[in-house]
Amino acid sequence: MALGSVDDFKARLTGGGARGNLFQVTLDNPRGGLGVGLDIDLSSFLCNAAQLPGSTVGTVIVPFRGRQLKVAGDRVFDTWTITILNDTQFKIRNEMEKWMNAIANHADAGGLQNPELYFTDLKVEQFDRDNTVVKTYTFKDAWPSDISPIEVSYDQSDVIETFSVTWQYQYWTSNTTDG
Repeated sequence: MALGSVDDFKARLTGGGARGNLFQVTLDNPRGGLGVGLDIDLSSFLCNAAQLPGSTVGTVIVPFRGRQLKVAGDRVFDTWTITILNDTQFKIRNEMEKWMNAIANHADAGGLQNPELYFTDLKVEQFDRDNTVVKTYTFKDAWPSDISPIEVSYDQSDVIETFSVTWQYQYWTSNTTDG
């Protein structure tokens, strides 16, 4: 195969390539409400980092006459983590704390028994340079399992606080894998 020219390369890099900074995350409130009043518009703006999900299909080894036949196993879904810029009213962090407290209460270790009440669907969209959505991932039946600490320090004078939220979910779909 010939290496090709720079012009060949440019012709194949349609749209100038996907840009990692052209995305939007949509967080939604839990289906059961739980007193959580997450501002969906605000969280879309203040979520400043996320990932498009990876995909892993496990392997099942089947021994046969001294050989190993490898066949597809179960799909595994990793956690999903987002990073959020903290505002001075802690609007998003407070709602995440309420959500997690409804799942597992601080005071008495009680919490919801019906997962359907604390599940929600989350979305991350990748945009093209003309603001067209080119890829959408939906994380089905998600719930927050971890809120990271916020570092505070006298030597951080020109830094906006951030924190991350790690989500568990059952599976993801995309606009190219749905159906």
